[in-house]
Amino acid sequence: MDAKLEALKDLASLSRDVTFAQEFINLDGISLLTQMVESGTERYQKLQKIMKPCFGDMLSFTLTAFVELMDHGIVSWDTFSVAFIKKIASFVNKSAIDISILQRSLAILESMVLNSHDLYQKVAQEITIGQLIPHLQGTDQEIQTYTIAVINALFLKAPDERRQVDVESNVDILDCPLTEMANILAQKQLRYIILTHVIRAQRAINNEMAHQLYVLQVLTFNLLEDRMMTKMDPQDQAQRDIIFELRRIAFDAESEPNNSSGSMEKRKSMYTRDYKKLGFINHVNPAMDFTQTPPGMLALDNMLYFAKHHQDAYIRIVLENSSREDKHECPFGRSSIELTKMLCEILKVGELPSETCNDFHPMFFTHDRSFEEFFCICIQLLNKTWKEMRATSEDFNKVMQVVKEQVMRALTTKPSSLDQFKSKLQNLSYTEILKIRQSERMNQEDFQSRPILELKEKIQPEILELIKQQRLNRLVEGTCFRKLNARRRQDKFWYCRLSPNHKVLHYGDLEESPQGEVPHDSLQDKLPVADIKAVVTGKDCPHMKEKGALKQNKEVLELAFSILYDSNCQLNFIAPDKHEYCIWTDGLNALLGKDMMSDLTRNDLDTLLSMEIKLRLLDLENIQIPDAPPPIPKEPSNYDFVYDCN
Repeated sequence: MDAKLEALKDLASLSRDVTFAQEFINLDGISLLTQMVESGTERYQKLQKIMKPCFGDMLSFTLTAFVELMDHGIVSWDTFSVAFIKKIASFVNKSAIDISILQRSLAILESMVLNSHDLYQKVAQEITIGQLIPHLQGTDQEIQTYTIAVINALFLKAPDERRQVDVESNVDILDCPLTEMANILAQKQLRYIILTHVIRAQRAINNEMAHQLYVLQVLTFNLLEDRMMTKMDPQDQAQRDIIFELRRIAFDAESEPNNSSGSMEKRKSMYTRDYKKLGFINHVNPAMDFTQTPPGMLALDNMLYFAKHHQDAYIRIVLENSSREDKHECPFGRSSIELTKMLCEILKVGELPSETCNDFHPMFFTHDRSFEEFFCICIQLLNKTWKEMRATSEDFNKVMQVVKEQVMRALTTKPSSLDQFKSKLQNLSYTEILKIRQSERMNQEDFQSRPILELKEKIQPEILELIKQQRLNRLVEGTCFRKLNARRRQDKFWYCRLSPNHKVLHYGDLEESPQGEVPHDSLQDKLPVADIKAVVTGKDCPHMKEKGALKQNKEVLELAFSILYDSNCQLNFIAPDKHEYCIWTDGLNALLGKDMMSDLTRNDLDTLLSMEIKLRLLDLENIQIPDAPPPIPKEPSNYDFVYDCN
């Protein structure tokens, strides 16, 4: 048993190497591992009382080797049997199981779902949400991360018909099958568990957990896409009744005459007048206002939610604006439609989640109808900003731009609740936005006079040389790059740095993320700078031309670059963020004697040039600089004033 345990441990380590993996798979090694998992678990269960640590470690190393081998993308996931899936699912369903086995089992299930349509159905049938909930309620953040990743994967691969959601459903989430992922995401039970045991747990949220929460947030908001892209049917009486309800709540029309009293023309005229007060563009037939997608019917849903759940605020806004002059009226209907469209753009409703983003907002996990509540806060903000700007109908687009800036600035503070978000907006009035804009404008002042432009041209080469040295110094410090694949982000790293003499690139794999710089001696591989033929980025990179969902992701494409050297060899990179991408592409281009063309270089150049110009002009404060140089004076009549050195 000890020899077998050591062999499996070595296998788990060696499987990371693609050459070894290819040979092992060619010898039918994957089939051997699956047989060991299927048959070995019975032996593990029988002998766990006697030799539990030994068998637990063996199973853990077996699953680790399997995960590493499959990550190379050599073997198709469609080849695995239902028996193997049931075994992996049984590890997840056990109440008491080794953490390492549970972690790898969840990772395997996620990969199965992401990489095979057939396996999605089989996994969804084997796992229930009630079996995953205990893993979310635990204290191990890595297990929680893998659990949320499985939930995200199941929803990403769910067929369109499975994504229909009934937000009013009262079905117990523990009994809900995982094939009904949309209804699961809409349930308050799952939201409450994640909020309590993950977001508000007494520990920091790491990057991988933040990424999975961001994906869950995006998938939840994407449930709104169907309504966002649905046009209103002017002939649909049920949809028209919603508009009637908005009118009734605003103007208390319950006491209006029945159809038997009053002429049709009189009632039609009254409806047209009320629809105008409600701020619809089409007063005669407001249904026509909701034929644009986006925001489609989602805007009408938001308006009805606001009218029903915040009735006092709704009535106040409508009546307040209907009592103003027409040109100063803030049209509630038009504002709601444009605001819904803007909020969908901010939250990227309908877009696939990015593979690299971890920008989740805790406040959206604090309410069952977070998007609707978000709208209710913002529509009141819009009305408040309209009054502060003393806007007219001609200023509508300007008001929307200010509101968007207010919302974006409040979101960047990452408020923990919707109430806190509302408080942040209170401190971002129109006056405050003007102050912020003025301050930013002062800091980014651009001098356009001819003498200043000539001075800029003179000192620009010095600034570019300074930026070049900074880029090369950063390459000498080196960067830790994360290895990505089609399954999900993994905690696998490699490091690359430039030698102090700028002649050699040193790189190599790492077991874990380093705390500081990695010495040259510990990096196994070298690449002389003289051998570099070219640096390519984005779609031109060899590793971005391969097929796969990850490779098609726009965010990843923007972070990819490759070094091409002799014999059609390449060194492929995916930068951890846009800043490191700019640093490395600039530095490599500088090594090759090419121009640094990144956005970061342009920003640094503008900033440093502006600072240098301001420093040199300190003595000229309050002195007007002429646009043209002063005229050259006439030649003197004699040169007697010249001193004779002899």
